[in-house]
Amino acid sequence: MKAKIGLIAGRGEYPRLVLEGAKAQGVTLAVAAFQGETEARVAARGQPTEWLRVGQLGKLISFFTKAGVKEVIFAGQITPRRLFDLRPDWKALWILAKLKERNAATLFGAVAGELEKAGIKVLPATSFVEEHLAGRGVLAGPNPPKNLPAEISFGWPLAKGIARLNIGQSLVVKQGTVMAVEGFDGTDDTLRRGGKLAGEGGVAIKVTSPGQDMRFDVPVIGPQTVRAAAEGKVSVLVVESSRTLILQMDEVKKLAARHKVTVWGQAGKGAK
Repeated sequence: MKAKIGLIAGRGEYPRLVLEGAKAQGVTLAVAAFQGETEARVAARGQPTEWLRVGQLGKLISFFTKAGVKEVIFAGQITPRRLFDLRPDWKALWILAKLKERNAATLFGAVAGELEKAGIKVLPATSFVEEHLAGRGVLAGPNPPKNLPAEISFGWPLAKGIARLNIGQSLVVKQGTVMAVEGFDGTDDTLRRGGKLAGEGGVAIKVTSPGQDMRFDVPVIGPQTVRAAAEGKVSVLVVESSRTLILQMDEVKKLAARHKVTVWGQAGKGAK
């Protein structure tokens, strides 16, 4: 039987969770895996799989078309440096030539556009993993400090602002001062950098941008995020409820308790 839904699988645990969620619903996914990015165990689960080089857009679309795919899910990141080290095929080269800016949002948006031209609809990246979306309040670790509402009131609109400008999705604040803003280095390094500057008591805030395309750009945290917060002595990690995926929640809870890092879900606009 041909698979009707495809999975574009990047790095980390996220693609595996999508496969497990789909399997639980009796759905088999056709997987496009990337050399040097996708974990081998994701491709070794018995479903139709094609290994690609990042930038082989024509081969990607051809694989899905032959597999009978009508809908597709993006799951997992691609190493940022690869966005500047692409070896594109002719189809990818064509869309790159039309882009005024080359970043994750514009690149994945262009890929989504080409998929839909080929009759393949792009589904929300949270498909089959809705149960892993962050809730509200204390999600892991100890109860938060009393000053958390004030830190969120200060830092939340600033985090939304940098996200709107496509600078990053997170920052670290302490007592009304911005300690670090995420850039090309990513969330984990921002937590370490900001926490080092803040000392104990730093609050990290990770958000979605206003109008963020949830088809391929969903904020994700997991055990490694908590470890990075602990290394930076960040006290609280605030994430946007209903719009952030938490991977390996049991491990997140263990690490948060061990390192006394509070993981807090904050409702933003449109959150439930």
